[in-house]
Amino acid sequence: MNLTIRQFSSSAEGFYADLETLLAWDSVSDAGIQKSVADIVEQVRLRGDEAVIEFTNRFDRRDVTSSSELEISREELALAKKRVSPELVASLEAAAKRVHQYHERQKQPSWQYQEENGTVLGQKVTSLDRVGVYVPGGKAAYPSSVLMNVMPAKVAGVSEIIMVVPTPDGFVNDVVLAAAFIAGVDRVFTIGGAQAVAALAYGTQTVPKVDKIVGPGNIYVATAKKMVFGIVGIDMIAGPSEILVVCDGKTDPDWIAMDLFSQAEHDEDAQSILISPDLAFLDSVKESMERLVETQSRQAIIKASLEGRGAFIHVKDMDEAMDIANLVAAEHLELSMDEPEKWVEKIRHAGAIFMGRHTPEALGDYCAGPNHVLPTSGTARFSSPLGVYDFQKRSSLIYCSDVGASELAKIASPIARAESLEAHAMSAEYRMLKGD
Repeated sequence: MNLTIRQFSSSAEGFYADLETLLAWDSVSDAGIQKSVADIVEQVRLRGDEAVIEFTNRFDRRDVTSSSELEISREELALAKKRVSPELVASLEAAAKRVHQYHERQKQPSWQYQEENGTVLGQKVTSLDRVGVYVPGGKAAYPSSVLMNVMPAKVAGVSEIIMVVPTPDGFVNDVVLAAAFIAGVDRVFTIGGAQAVAALAYGTQTVPKVDKIVGPGNIYVATAKKMVFGIVGIDMIAGPSEILVVCDGKTDPDWIAMDLFSQAEHDEDAQSILISPDLAFLDSVKESMERLVETQSRQAIIKASLEGRGAFIHVKDMDEAMDIANLVAAEHLELSMDEPEKWVEKIRHAGAIFMGRHTPEALGDYCAGPNHVLPTSGTARFSSPLGVYDFQKRSSLIYCSDVGASELAKIASPIARAESLEAHAMSAEYRMLKGD
């Protein structure tokens, strides 16, 4: 199959403008979607289960008559696990263990210290009480999404985890349910779309109100998450999946081709970019891609993704490659090269960094340990992977001694009066010791 992939040279005039155009992604939903989602969210807020059932029957083509039909019990999750092959269950359990072990290292303890005058300052770290996890459903199975969203919440100590998963036409995916059982999800509801997000945000007669909603979804889910943010917390609004591979030209071209395919096969909007100072290597990878794409069951999606948003970029040297990588701020960054530990020091913006020739991004998606929920569309400039810290909140601790309060009042009072906030000043001054 002939692939038409754009190729750029960093030395060409207008390169950086072309790069900006290539990377541009508008994830904002249109007015029609906004209006539709707003109506769904408001109806669920006002009518609860009745609206959830109505929208579930309409959009997922189901025939639910009672809210009790929407929940899957832990016993049913256990039965689903038994219907999954032992080999797949073993892989899910091994992946869950690795993800759990990695996130254990992210736990942040509370801390405090005492000043000489007896004042105690610190921070109290507390887990969220209840979290909602959205998992895409239907015939597409994403058990890895269950593990990656649930395990850090478990490690953080979240008391209750509620999972929602759509079941179009009543199709229930045993692999997803098995993953929910293995991960320790507390309750599972077979609802999806904007109505599921609204149910989690506001609570219904059946679905509990949560403190935070995490997990991927389509444009309706993303739009609903934006709308309820502030009522609840959300993880992020993710764009299409993306990979940036930086290679010195010494890795097997077939390996790199398949690494690029691993993102392109997600959907037509996914983005795969290869950077190298070796022009002949870029040609070799293109030859590999044209040959190997014929072996892929999702070749039409891969082709559309690569031709629509993919690119090869020829750079003068590896230093320039690192500079461009920082501009891209990719969700997934592969450093397929000698001494990647040396070059990683130059990377400032990336969701996850895969170092060396034997570390494909696909391993990170499933079982390496770090979370695969990552910032996309350049947001790695200011965002981080999903982690334990997303399921914890921090409260400041301030415990003044009488001497400490008196000393702080001397600092606070002038500032408060400069802001014309007399009550603030007097509140502080009341704590001043006589003679101070």
